[in-house]
Amino acid sequence: MEPEKELHLRLRFYKTSSKSVEEITEKCKQMKESLAPDYAIKTVDNHVWINIGALRREKYSPHLHLELDEMEDGNTAINGLFGPDPVLWTMFMFLHFVVAGIFIIFGMIAYSKWTLKENFGLEIVVMTLMIGLWIALYYTARIVRRRGVPQMRELEEVMENILS
Repeated sequence: MEPEKELHLRLRFYKTSSKSVEEITEKCKQMKESLAPDYAIKTVDNHVWINIGALRREKYSPHLHLELDEMEDGNTAINGLFGPDPVLWTMFMFLHFVVAGIFIIFGMIAYSKWTLKENFGLEIVVMTLMIGLWIALYYTARIVRRRGVPQMRELEEVMENILS
């Protein structure tokens, strides 16, 4: 996987394993103790979350979510999702909604003023600033993801150890 070349901020991947869901979750529970200070592994039903340990975690540290689905032939389909820390992701989404809300509100005000043949230059300036903020948020998220790539590779290595 080459996260530097991906356009998506949250990277997804799909794998298959010859192990059953039970074998994989059991291996996760066994490895949880041995990797305890550096990595945190949490399992619930057929979901596995692998995180960087609290002592090594940074603002940009990613987490890995694996969804395990049993296939008809006895193999396991693994849907993986690398993502930022949920708190950071929530903050980014909140900021996106605020920027979008301001853009829409000032767009409606500008349209109203345009129909009333009044000056709406300030509203256009604010809408342009919101577009700039959207772009800045996107590139900030890209920078955060780029800084987390080495830890993303570590999580991928832990996942490979679990699946092997």
